[in-house]
Amino acid sequence: MELADLIVDRPEAGLFRVHRSAMTSPELFALEQRRIFERGWLYVGYDGEIPRPGDYRRRTVAGRPLFFVRGSDGQVRVLFNTCTHRGAMVCRRDEGNAAVFQCFYHAWTFDNRGALIGTPDPDGYAPGFDRAERALQAPPHVGSYRGLHFVSFNPDVAPLADYLGPARELMDLSLDSAEVLGGWTILAGTAKYAIRANWKLLVENSIDAYHFASVHQTYIGYMASQRAKAGAGTADADTTKSVTAGLSATARGFALPGGHAGFLSGAPGRGIASPSPLWSDAANREVERVRALLVARYGEARGREMAERSRHLLIFPNLLFQDSHTGFRFRQIWPVAPDQLEVLQWELVPRDEHEAVRAYRLENSLLFLGPGGFGTPDDVEALESCQLGFRAAEVEWSDVSRGLHRDPLAEDEAQMRGFWRQWHALVQGLPTPPPTTDRPGAPSPTLSRA
Repeated sequence: MELADLIVDRPEAGLFRVHRSAMTSPELFALEQRRIFERGWLYVGYDGEIPRPGDYRRRTVAGRPLFFVRGSDGQVRVLFNTCTHRGAMVCRRDEGNAAVFQCFYHAWTFDNRGALIGTPDPDGYAPGFDRAERALQAPPHVGSYRGLHFVSFNPDVAPLADYLGPARELMDLSLDSAEVLGGWTILAGTAKYAIRANWKLLVENSIDAYHFASVHQTYIGYMASQRAKAGAGTADADTTKSVTAGLSATARGFALPGGHAGFLSGAPGRGIASPSPLWSDAANREVERVRALLVARYGEARGREMAERSRHLLIFPNLLFQDSHTGFRFRQIWPVAPDQLEVLQWELVPRDEHEAVRAYRLENSLLFLGPGGFGTPDDVEALESCQLGFRAAEVEWSDVSRGLHRDPLAEDEAQMRGFWRQWHALVQGLPTPPPTTDRPGAPSPTLSRA
């Protein structure tokens, strides 16, 4: 099949289809690596992971071994984790603090700014040997936004701020919301797990409100029963329906330039400044206090947007920025094979958060999106079931048409179409960005409060 034919995009007919070879073809998988992951910006890590000089974290990004480190001068650098002598990795642990990194193979030694500071038998090298030329190397481009560090292996990539575009508005809402509590810090540890499915299936799933009511019925029922115990409703079927109806009424999807996409929803009990009937009086008093601080600092509209809106945002191609009632996390999705992906997930908390509120935040996060929670196993089952279904090669197309004939509703698929249009343009090597909206000529979506 020709690359141009992988997606059928006919808004005038209300039709959007994706050829399933996009999730199964080894040739397309290899093309994605070259034209998407080796050409754009990719997330490496967050400032809060390396607060002190010498702190470092090791990462693999698009197959390259990297580590990012805060040097003794306080500057954060991202470096290739390969000795400039014979190639062995110089950073041998996933995390730690070090003034120097010494290659275990031949003992070349580098400081935490990447400079070569020592070699055994320095007299064994001629005068033309230049230590500065043999410093640890950085990727072609390293950029940061609000403490999030990214790299690109493309010498001609656009500046990071341009790449993020209007997605920065949503990022800022979440990142600013903890400033009244000392800013965000990242918890120690990383959740890691694998799924036997194509990476794009989890991208879709992570920005899809459509599946919530059907896939996560156990979680919805559990939360309804907990609310009933707290005197905030009943645990019958009608209550369960009202929970999902409430989500639908407050949510809306969006697609932005550059393939960034997601959905917003109301988030009672979100954990920054929205109280919950399941929380203690002390915790609810605290979130009301924080809400007042946000409104005082940022104004009524912006303060309430921070406190009361859940943001699920994909930073194209593979970083999920999830600020919701279950907590605030970064989730990164890495392709491993056409039918396998790996997930890395980090939890963030406000530095000066009240102990009771933090306990509820972490409980909610583990309850739903932890690897053993209610939500993640449901999603894994759904995605692996899709991947198995793709073995029926005679059924060639997946449909992503919901909502094409109308202004998008909460559970429509406009955000997935935005992702797929960017993916399709990039795998074809097209120089012109794809349309953001379903209807050519329509204005781009606004992210102001609905």
